[in-house]
Amino acid sequence: MSENSREIREVSIKRVESRKYQATSLESGASLEFGQGEGLLTPVELLLAAIAGCSAIDVDVATTRRSEPENFEVKASGYKVSEDSASRMEDIRLGFDLKFPDTEEGRKAAGMVERIVKLSHDKYCTVSRTVELGASVQSEVLNRA
Repeated sequence: MSENSREIREVSIKRVESRKYQATSLESGASLEFGQGEGLLTPVELLLAAIAGCSAIDVDVATTRRSEPENFEVKASGYKVSEDSASRMEDIRLGFDLKFPDTEEGRKAAGMVERIVKLSHDKYCTVSRTVELGASVQSEVLNRA
């Protein structure tokens, strides 16, 4: 029997200054700055970070039940392409660089990685599943004043 749910997630984007913005979670209040300029992630980089971060959390939660990693890094890359003056990303790849201690628990954690990465991709990572499956995006102007 499958269980279905639908829970809203919301963020607010506010302009801080020219080409610099702050994203704030309306649920937790956590925020980060992004945009175009020195020291800022671009929106495309945030997309890659969200995909990598989503899977990283899945892998981290599962493996650290066994052992703390000595190294845990996930790299996300993809190609930004323009077709007929419209941009999009394609061929997004994640690379997991993980190292666990050479102990029984560390080897157990390391042995889980491939399975958890696959489960994250196929089932658990909301971000990459949304990108792959597609979601409608609608825009509306709320206030013109």
